[in-house]
Amino acid sequence: MADLEKKAKEAFIDDHFELAVDLYTQAIALNPTNPDLFADRAQANIKLNNFTEAVADASRAIALDASLAKAYLRKGIACMKLEEYETAKAALEAGASLAPGESRFTNLIKECDECIAEETGESKNHAAVAPVNTVSIKDVEPEDTSSQAPMVIPSKPKYRHEFYQKPEEVVVSIFAKGVQASWITVDFGEQILSVRIEVPGEDGYHFQPRLFGKIIPDKCKYDILSTKVEFRLAKAEPGLHWASLEYNKETAVVRRIPVSSEIVQKPTYSSSKPKRVDWDKLEAQVKKEEKEEKLDGDAALNKFFREIYQDADEDTRRAMKKSFVESNGTVLSTNWKEVGTKKVEGSPPDGMEMRKWEY
Repeated sequence: MADLEKKAKEAFIDDHFELAVDLYTQAIALNPTNPDLFADRAQANIKLNNFTEAVADASRAIALDASLAKAYLRKGIACMKLEEYETAKAALEAGASLAPGESRFTNLIKECDECIAEETGESKNHAAVAPVNTVSIKDVEPEDTSSQAPMVIPSKPKYRHEFYQKPEEVVVSIFAKGVQASWITVDFGEQILSVRIEVPGEDGYHFQPRLFGKIIPDKCKYDILSTKVEFRLAKAEPGLHWASLEYNKETAVVRRIPVSSEIVQKPTYSSSKPKRVDWDKLEAQVKKEEKEEKLDGDAALNKFFREIYQDADEDTRRAMKKSFVESNGTVLSTNWKEVGTKKVEGSPPDGMEMRKWEY
């Protein structure tokens, strides 16, 4: 691993940024808990204009080591390139608290403030007054060449995604069945949704679009369901119609959706595929799949038991538990009158006996 890291740094110094990214990625595969590798790959991604990947790498480095100042610097620079100035400022301020004497943080925070003011219309003739001693982000490079970084190479999308919108929110669904909470990492940015799904034994899935419009990260949430992961993104500008999920300069002219408490217009739905999707039909199909999902062996048996038990009355549940336990799992009865007063004997080992149901 040390050899790969050394070669990656040499490649970066020689301006071979793609090679540096590849070498850092190989090093990360061998040591996925090393925050410096992620922070260094973030810098290589910035050089390649892979800003969303740089944000993801820097965020991962921060998650592994919250005291790594260079990770905050690189996250701030990448977010500024994406025009996410609020997120950039928050990262830079956190980094500045860890490196009080570092002027790059101070200068970039000042630049963020100017950009934020410009966005909100509070800038006073910003173009006419050139700030003194201000360093542009394109002039900022880390001084220690020992901390440059590789790039997250997006994996082939293995999960389909859909989105639809309401006046106040955008709902994104990633159709990944059976995902456990420990396998998924989610990060909401000012204009970024970052989703990483790491299923043990499989290639990782990374979905990180730059969103069409800005969101309110603190009001965003997600739910892990049996057949999908659903994300609810709170629009920073309610009523603003997103022409697509991802930002595109060609579709930057948008219209507003009228917000009415009495008339709620049926939302339009878009897909990661070029054709339009009938969302009602899709939702019905998903529910049908959940209900009729074909399972094998113990999984099918457990699902069958749960369905019976869920809708049963108390006597039926008592009968099911008593008969199943006393017969060592070979008899399942739903008749409490039949099994409540005697011990249930096991059936022959060739299969489970299903007693007549009597409610």
